[in-house]
Order: sequence, then C-alpha cells, then structure tokens
Amino acid sequence: MAVPKKKISAPAPAVLPPRALGRATLERQLLLRRARMTAQEAIRHLVGLQAQNTRPPYFQLLARLEGFDPAELAALMESREAVRIVTLRSTIHTHTADDALTLRPLVQEARDRELRIFRKRLVGVDLGRLRDISREYVQEASRTPKEIRERLLTEWPDADPQALSTAARCVLPLVQVTPRGVWGKSGRVALTTVEHWLGRPSVPVPAPDATVLRYLGAFGPASVRDMQAWAGLTRLGEVFDRLRPGLVTFRDENGVELFDLPDAPRPDEDTPAPPRFLPEFDNVLLGHADRTRVIPPRFKGRNGVGNQSYGSVLADGFLAALWRLDAGRAGAPATVTVQELRRLDAAGRDAVTEEAVALLSVMTEATREGSGYDIRFASFVDFDG
Repeated sequence: MAVPKKKISAPAPAVLPPRALGRATLERQLLLRRARMTAQEAIRHLVGLQAQNTRPPYFQLLARLEGFDPAELAALMESREAVRIVTLRSTIHTHTADDALTLRPLVQEARDRELRIFRKRLVGVDLGRLRDISREYVQEASRTPKEIRERLLTEWPDADPQALSTAARCVLPLVQVTPRGVWGKSGRVALTTVEHWLGRPSVPVPAPDATVLRYLGAFGPASVRDMQAWAGLTRLGEVFDRLRPGLVTFRDENGVELFDLPDAPRPDEDTPAPPRFLPEFDNVLLGHADRTRVIPPRFKGRNGVGNQSYGSVLADGFLAALWRLDAGRAGAPATVTVQELRRLDAAGRDAVTEEAVALLSVMTEATREGSGYDIRFASFVDFDG
C-alpha cells in the first residue's frame, strides 16, 4: 500500500515591524545616507518629487544628495529635462521629461475619476471639443488657469468656470512652464501641453508593471494598497499577482501582505538613521497607505491638516519634530525653528542643530561671512502662532 506523500507547506513570510520597514524605505529614499548621484538620476529613482509648492523639490534633494546645489535642479527645469505636471494622486510632481511622458498617461484613470466629480457642472459641454480648443489655445502660447477658463466660457457661457478649467487639466497633460519652479526666480502659473513643451509626443498608455517595480525600488516593501494610494490608481492587485513569481513577500504586524524586489536593500532595523529635514508633502511621508513606518501613530496628522502641511524632522528614522525656515529680512538673522513632538536628548538636539545649519548653508545666505542665523527649539504654541 502506497504511503501518501506529506504535503510540504511553504514557510510563512517573515513579519516586518514598522522600524524594519522604515529602515528599508529610508535606504531606498536616499535618507539613511546622502547619495552620490545627480539630481536627474535621483528624480528618476524616486519616480518624481511631490511639488504642490515650488520650493519643496529642492529641499527633498538637499536631504538626499551629497553636495546638492539648488542650481542643478533649476538648470534641469530651464533646459526642460525636468517638468512640473499633475500626475500621482492628482497632485503636481516634478518629473524627468521621460517620466512625464509615460506616467501621465498611466494615471489618466485618476484624472477621469476626478472629471466625473465635476460632470454635473459641465452639462452640455462636449469634452472632446473642450480638449481640442484647450490644446490649440495653450499651444499657441502658455496660458494661466484664468485665461483658460475665460476662453472656454466663450464656448460654454452657462458652465461652471472652475469645472471648465478642471476639465482642461484632466483631459490634457498640462505642464507648468518656467520660470515657475526655478530656484531664485518667480513666475505665475502658466500652462501648455507636455508634448508641446518637450517637443515630442506622449507614449500610449503603458502597462503598469514597470512602474510597480520602480515603486517597490523606491518605496518598498509595500502592499498593493500602498501603491494604489501612492499612484491614485485602483485594481492593481492583479498586476502584483502577475509579478509575484519575481518578487518576495513579507507581512506587516497587522498581517498585511507586502511585496518587494528580491535584491532590494533591507537594512537591519537598528541601522543608524541621522536627522533629516523634509519639506511639506515629502515623498516618504506620502508614499504609503499605512505610514507608520515613518510616522508614529500618536503623531498622525501632526505634520499637516488638510492642504496645510509643515516641514517634518525625522530623527532615528521617525517623525520627531516640525520645522520652519525664516530666511531673515531687514537685518534679522535667518532662523530655523524646530518644534519637538517628542523630547530629544542632548545628543539628538545637537544632531538636529547640525543638520539645520547644513540646510541654512545651502538654501540661504545665513552662514556666509557677515550674516547671522539662529536655531530655535520652540513650544508648539510658539511654532503654530
């Protein structure tokens, strides 16, 4: 009589606590040690930089790159090798030119969802005609959102003006043209199509597989829900399942399945993580549905409310303080104000102070001869007021 073979079960995936997940993500986000790479290489590796405001991309690179000079990113913007465009999560990002042409079509699904919200305010509006009119108008010359609204109102005077300009942004890949986004310069928001700005066409909608792998390389280990939150997309579970044979899996402390690249770095959870000053809306703070790998649960929401966000200080790999920079005017010294969310010991304050001085030395004139600066540790009332 044949003896039935014993079924061998696959070993259970390892469980990664928040601290281990945080170290892995910080390593890939270039935040455990500053990287020796160009700004363009970093933007591509990070799959873009969150950029609702014009200055944060510069501070993101300062926190991540060895010897970063704001002029390097400014030059990329002026040469059109990097652009500001609405992509992930329906928010403005700074992308390389190549990524702007591929990621924007990939996340069109999210733009279509956004457009449906406004559809009742666009009764009678032919979206195909709106697209054609808007494209011709912004490619004739870059236009402000107000100018786009006014042009479209001549065609549909009874439509909601805000809905019209939102529709143009949803149906067309519009970039903010320079000097907007260039360090040391100012400029109003003016828009044209990415194809016109770069002088080449967008690609057909690509399969998401390559972007999933890039996301894991910059944000992993991560769940399907994490990537969906990062990209603003849905139904990515089947993509992860398709890629599963080439990936490794883990679980977080809540049992959620996490995916990762087999050879991606996963440092020991006790790897030192020096302080880093991150701007509002930094990638690492927004790259996951579950953000406990960098934001302790007790500090959830403390670094921003709605569209208002503060700069965040990471200490030992986790959100530990908020920060604000006052560049100094009329003879007043440049000041970095740090609001502790948890008490830092003397060594921790010294390390934060050193990082703040480094920030001032690159991003302001404060450390140059004849200028002054101050690093302050303030109460929350002082900071918020």
